[in-house]
Amino acid sequence: MDRLSAASSAWLWLDGRSLLLFALVLLLTAECLRARRPRSFPPGPRAFPLVGAPVCFSSHSLVLCLWQLSEKYGKVYSLKMGPSWTVVLNGLSALQEGLTKGDHLNDRPEFPIHSDVLPDLDTITEFSHFINRLFYTHCIIFSNGHMWKQQRRFALFTLKYFGVGKKSLEFSILDEFMYISKEIANHKGKPFNPHLIMNNAVSNIICSLVFGHRFEYGNEKFLKMMKLFDKGSQIEASIWAQLYNAFPVLMRRLPGPHHALQNIYGEIMDLIKTEVNQHKEDWNPSEPRDFIDCYLNEIQKDKRDDEADAGFNEDNLVMCGFDLFGAGSHTTSVTLRWALLYMTKYPEVQAKVQAEIDEVVGTSRQPSMEDRADLPYTDAVIHEIQRMGNIVPLSLPHVTTRDIRLGGYKIPKGVTIIPNLTSVLFDKNEWETPDAFNPGHFLNPEGKFVKRAAFIPFSAGKRVCLGENLARMELFLFFTSFMQRFSFSTPPGVEPVLKPRFGVTLSPPPFEICATPRKE
Repeated sequence: MDRLSAASSAWLWLDGRSLLLFALVLLLTAECLRARRPRSFPPGPRAFPLVGAPVCFSSHSLVLCLWQLSEKYGKVYSLKMGPSWTVVLNGLSALQEGLTKGDHLNDRPEFPIHSDVLPDLDTITEFSHFINRLFYTHCIIFSNGHMWKQQRRFALFTLKYFGVGKKSLEFSILDEFMYISKEIANHKGKPFNPHLIMNNAVSNIICSLVFGHRFEYGNEKFLKMMKLFDKGSQIEASIWAQLYNAFPVLMRRLPGPHHALQNIYGEIMDLIKTEVNQHKEDWNPSEPRDFIDCYLNEIQKDKRDDEADAGFNEDNLVMCGFDLFGAGSHTTSVTLRWALLYMTKYPEVQAKVQAEIDEVVGTSRQPSMEDRADLPYTDAVIHEIQRMGNIVPLSLPHVTTRDIRLGGYKIPKGVTIIPNLTSVLFDKNEWETPDAFNPGHFLNPEGKFVKRAAFIPFSAGKRVCLGENLARMELFLFFTSFMQRFSFSTPPGVEPVLKPRFGVTLSPPPFEICATPRKE
C-alpha cells in the first residue's frame, strides 16, 4: 500500500512537472509566433519574444535610434516595442500620406501608464482617483471619435472667442512681458536661470484664457501646479513609463516612480477643480469671462439636448483644463528657453535681429503681430529655433482605426503609428544645412521670409497641435520683446551647451544667462 501511494505521488509529481513544462513551451511558442513580422508588414529590426526590439528602450536614445533605423529600413518601418507592433513614419512624404490623407489615423492609442496606475487613496482624493479612470474617455489630447471631435471643436472656438489670433490677446501677452521684464531687470545683469520665470510668463497666458486671470509669480498654488507638471513630464519620459506601457502586468507589481504619476496628476486636477468651484459661485451665463465659464454654459446646454452625449460635464471640464494648461505652457516656454540659448551661442544673429527690430519697431513702442511681415529675418530666426530645438521630436502617437496601406505596406487596425518629426526637420533632402543653425533656411535670395513644407514642429493633419496659433503669437511677441529690451549672454567663461535633455519634450539643459538692458 505504501509502495502504491509513493508511486502515485511520484506519478502526480511527474505529471504536474510535465504539465508545467508543456505550458511553458506553449507560451514560448506563442510569443515566438507573435514576434514574427506579419505578411505585407513594413520591414524593421528583429523582434525578440516578450521584449521586442530592446535597442530602443532607452529614453535618451529613442529619438536617435528611430532616426537611424530609417536609414536602414526605409521611410516606413516597423518594430516591436514590448509585446506590441509599432510603425514609424519618416520623411515628409510618409508623414503627409499617413496624417493628412483621410481619417484613418485620427485616433490615439491607450497607454497603460495613464489608465492602469491607480493613485494611492491615502494621499489623494476620491475625485482624483475617479478622474484618472476617465483619462482617455474625457479630455482633448487623448480622447477619440465623437468625443474628441466635439471637445476639440469647442476648445478651438472658445479660444478664438477669447482672442487667440486677435489683437485683444496681443495686449495680454505684451502686458505679461512687462511683468517678466521686471523680473529679469531685477537681476541687474547677473547670471540667473530663466526656467522658472519663463514658465511663469507663458503659463499666465493660458491661465488668463482658461481661468480668467493671471497669477503672481510667487503664488503658491501657481508654483505648485507648474512643479507638478514638470515632475509628471519627467516620469512620463522615463524608462519606467516605457517599461510600464510595454509590460503593464509586470510593472504594476514592481516598485518605482511610475506609481507616483497618477498622484501627481490627481493633485493638479484637484487644483483645477478648485478653480471650477470658484467660478460656479459667481458664474453669469450671459457674460462668460473665460473657458471655464463657456464650458459651464455648454454643460447646461448639453443637459437640455436629447442628442447623443457630447461629453460636456464637470469631470471633462477639469480634464480639458488639465490638457490646455499643460499643452499651452510647457512647449512654448521650452522653445523660448532654446531661443535665449541660441542667441547667446550666436551673438551675431542676436545683433542682426536687434538691428531689424530697432529699424522697424524702434524703442518707443512694443512690437505687434502687424510687424511680422516687416521683420523677415527675425521671423526666420524664430522658425529656425523651432526647427533646431525640435521640441516634440516624435509628435504624439496615432493608432490605425482600420486596415490601411502606408508606403505600399498593409497596416492592420489597432497598430500604433509614430510620426518621426525629427526625420523631417533634419532631412538633408529638405534643408540645405540640416545640422547647422541657419536662419537662411527661411529666407529667399532677396531676404524675404519663405514658408517651408518640411517645417512641421506642430505635426500635421486633423490632430495638429490645438494651440498652434496661440504658440506662434506668443513666440513672436515674447521673442521680439526680449530682443528689443535686452541683450543676452552667458556668464564669463561659460560656453552655451546645446545638447538637449530628453523628456516629454526636448528641452535645454539647465543653464544660467545674463540679461543686459539695452539703451532706449
